[in-house]
Amino acid sequence: MKNTSLKKKLKLNQLTIGSWITIGHPTIAEIMGNAGFDWLTVDMEHNLIDPSMMQTLIATIQSKNIAAFVRVSKNDEVAIKHAMDAGADGVIVPMVNSKEDAVKAVNFAKYPPEGMRGVGLSRAQKFGYGFEAYRAWLHNYSIVIAQIEHINGINNLEEIVNTPGIDGTIIGPYDLSGSMGLTGKLHHVKVVEAISKYKSICTSYNISSGIHIIDSNYKSVQEKIQDGFCFIAFSTDFYFLGDRIDQQFKNKVNQVK
Repeated sequence: MKNTSLKKKLKLNQLTIGSWITIGHPTIAEIMGNAGFDWLTVDMEHNLIDPSMMQTLIATIQSKNIAAFVRVSKNDEVAIKHAMDAGADGVIVPMVNSKEDAVKAVNFAKYPPEGMRGVGLSRAQKFGYGFEAYRAWLHNYSIVIAQIEHINGINNLEEIVNTPGIDGTIIGPYDLSGSMGLTGKLHHVKVVEAISKYKSICTSYNISSGIHIIDSNYKSVQEKIQDGFCFIAFSTDFYFLGDRIDQQFKNKVNQVK
């Protein structure tokens, strides 16, 4: 059964914590699904996960009774339609920089009259045997998250968050810093000010504010919770793996070699 609680939590600005899947193997999704996250995101923008594996990962995540997002490759009709038809609970759409971008994202995810998505019969619709139930679910519970990762998105944020069908936002600090000519300088005063502006606008319009924390130290999550973020992506599969190796092998085993 598809997730029906996450949208309500987003609307109420209740804290949810998820993570990012970049390794295209269902075992990764199963291990992370057992960890107790509220949601997991299959990243189709920066990784070589193919559409067939995307669908397998979505199914594996949902088998753990948690929500499955897809961060699509771009704000594109086919990319969003493929993710939703594969059964995703929602999409995270990169580089939403304007109201026009936000409208496009909603149009590509929703059926008419809310959007312009074409109707297909795939996993989401139980291959034609569950279309009516899916149409009702799509209207009531599907989720569209606008990823704000450019200074233009910050400057146009009020229009973006007021676009009907946008359920929440998540900021991309690295690309945001790059759009300001400060790539990777996340503590630069201008980048900090831009993120603060993002948070302030989300709060004033009562829309869920999110952030992706790359490192796998939970102290970073606690800091962002204290800052008021409520849709938090906690690290990635490869960082959890790599950091554990660093801690237990590089820092310990190698000392006795």
